[in-house]
Amino acid sequence: MKTWFARMTWAGCVWLAATASLFAQQGLKDIPNPDPEIERKSLQVADGFEVNLYAADPRIAKPIQMNFDAAGRLWIASSEIYPQIQPGQKANDKILIVEDTDGDGTADKTTVFADGLLIPTGIEPGDGGAYVANSTEIIHLRDTDGDGKADSRRVMLSGFGTEDTHHIIHTFRWGVDGALYFNQSVYIHSHVETPHGVKRLGGGGIWRFRPETMELDIFCRGFVNPWGHQQDEWGQSFVTDGAYGEGINYVFPGSVWVTAPGAPRIVKGLNPGSPKHCGLEIVGGRHLPDDWQGDMLTNDFRGHRVCRFKISEDQSGYASREMPELIKTAHVAFRPIDVKMGPDGAIYIADWYNPIIQHGEVDFRDPRRDHTHGRIWRVTAKGRPLVPRPQLVTATNEKLIDSLDLPEQYTRTRARRLLRERALSSSSARAEILAKLGEAAGPGLVFSGYFPLGSRIGEDYRLELLWTYKALREPEYELLPKLLKAKNHRTRAAAIRALVEWRAVVPAIDALQEAVADEHPRVRLEAIRALALIPSRRAVELALKALDKPVDSNLDFALWQTARDLQAVWLPALQKDEFHFNRNVNHLLFALQAVNTP
Repeated sequence: MKTWFARMTWAGCVWLAATASLFAQQGLKDIPNPDPEIERKSLQVADGFEVNLYAADPRIAKPIQMNFDAAGRLWIASSEIYPQIQPGQKANDKILIVEDTDGDGTADKTTVFADGLLIPTGIEPGDGGAYVANSTEIIHLRDTDGDGKADSRRVMLSGFGTEDTHHIIHTFRWGVDGALYFNQSVYIHSHVETPHGVKRLGGGGIWRFRPETMELDIFCRGFVNPWGHQQDEWGQSFVTDGAYGEGINYVFPGSVWVTAPGAPRIVKGLNPGSPKHCGLEIVGGRHLPDDWQGDMLTNDFRGHRVCRFKISEDQSGYASREMPELIKTAHVAFRPIDVKMGPDGAIYIADWYNPIIQHGEVDFRDPRRDHTHGRIWRVTAKGRPLVPRPQLVTATNEKLIDSLDLPEQYTRTRARRLLRERALSSSSARAEILAKLGEAAGPGLVFSGYFPLGSRIGEDYRLELLWTYKALREPEYELLPKLLKAKNHRTRAAAIRALVEWRAVVPAIDALQEAVADEHPRVRLEAIRALALIPSRRAVELALKALDKPVDSNLDFALWQTARDLQAVWLPALQKDEFHFNRNVNHLLFALQAVNTP
């Protein structure tokens, strides 16, 4: 009864908040002056920080997502048509490239890289151009003649759903493994044909795509409208949801979230009752203060705030605590929807700038909807030197490998990306890069402990090298075993991701036997979910050995899901009296309860 009452109370609060927001927008008559300076003066910035206008209309309009390339240029998916194209209207949305050519912290050049698009909601530079979410398609745009504008367009994948334009595929992000991750939301049903078969996702979730092999799979299922995804340096994923209220969400392989169709169990977010959030970035780098390192930034677009969360480890997962905002304002058109760390170490915020938001609250064609303005704000720490802009595009392969040891995730991600692209260009380039990686890895070195970034013998640097091998799809037989035994539990957990991906050529199950008994619960969590990908009775036996150690909510879910994933292997054998879970009745009962069979 108490649980029912609590749920009804929470639902009532959500309904009241939505109703209040609806009436507030319906009655809005005081449309603010769109002068960017008026808006800037209204922004209240955290102590020790300052904000400047990086780019604004008319150079840009309606930024939906942004990402930097290896040259430090900011690519923007811009849609003036959103939320709906009108009858007879020409589809002319754009991909923009914004540059600060003189390094003064303000963009002075804007290039229309592509136009004629229909509500592009994702953009990620790569492979000589950019990958773009263009409604039902992922397209790759390239400039082949050097004039700065796309003249080549390739449809990579199509068949993504389009039932609701603020739920179509979005949030493009290169992962530490070299794959392109992107999200879709609850009202979308996608049926995508690939060379490896048709892939389907009904409702929300996160996709993972490898352009070089055209492999597409589902990383996780669920969420309402997840417009934020970022991975930390150990490959752990965190997500925000623009239409649900649990703040930061820790996503591990196989986790299932609210709204996933038919899901009997779901994982919960880290901040129950938190407002809806859009975008996500992890703070890091030499420019920002020490007490901000590892914090997460996301946007309360309804509340006109850029929020900060402090993340700490909690058993197999994490805890999240909201801190004072990075930015807050009473300006009703300030709509932060994306946030990124820039190549100079500053924080960049995409401001969609609109007094009217959402679909269901006001008419799609309400004249108060703004279709022309938009801003990019740049936040810096007072009195702290900026990071020298890395010269990655012209760097040698050896220099790029050295860059994997720098504190800025922007630099490490883009250096790894360039190494991957160069390796794909020719067999000789690939051979050279692999040789240089081998030299940097120092296969004869035995780890003596954890060293901070900036030390070439540290585990962190070796993990970055391992991510690069993964991006190159090149199993590394000497570095991986060392990282599986690293002193830092985060490194051990991360190494399992590589182990399971290389399980066809690396003896994975023996290593996982040790990992499932690891002293740290997150290593056990990764091992449990890795074993779910190995269809054998031994795999399920090993996974359930985690029950012999303390089990928190994440581990309980992971074990439950793994027992279900492998039931086709063990359940028929159990019914034939050919399999007995090592005669452990607790393991047997857990597995039977997981698959819900009498």
